[in-house]
Amino acid sequence: PTAIPTGSMTLLQTQTASNVSSVEFTTNLDSTYDSYIFKFINIHPADDDRNLYMVASTDGGSNYTVNATTTFFLAYQYEDGTTGSALQYQTGSDVAQSYPVRLLEGCGNANDEHITATLNFYNPSSSTFVKHFMCRGIRTYYTDAMVDDYSAGYFNTTSPINAVKFYMQDFAKTTTSNFDGVIKLYGIS
Repeated sequence: PTAIPTGSMTLLQTQTASNVSSVEFTTNLDSTYDSYIFKFINIHPADDDRNLYMVASTDGGSNYTVNATTTFFLAYQYEDGTTGSALQYQTGSDVAQSYPVRLLEGCGNANDEHITATLNFYNPSSSTFVKHFMCRGIRTYYTDAMVDDYSAGYFNTTSPINAVKFYMQDFAKTTTSNFDGVIKLYGIS
């Protein structure tokens, strides 16, 4: 087992959001690493019942219009334990050759409600293949349920992706919400 390389995480960038509408990473997504990890720490929306979205760019952030195909499922349990629990596929949370990508959904804005998640992003600089990603996160639903979200998919482009943007919106995607929290970007070697 000691001969198996385990790799390492190199912190490339930390962004601290304080009542902002979005956070963009327009540097460090390049061919230096084949794999990248984003860590979302205590992401807290200003408004109740907000989803965390991601969009991608192939032109350094001038346009975030790369189509994706995704899948989304979750497991949950309510705080009071009286209203049951479930494991379910979320048809309304995935996309088919569209954008934005919903990473997590329905976070509340009370002081005990926030998002903590890890997003793996694979080979964004490839000029041959589409760009796969997967996200697992935990959030407190606005109706006091603890939810374990899983989303995954790919950006359908063979052009290198060199920028991503994260933001929070309602389910109808009509109202953006400001948020607080920390997002860290790591390169994986």
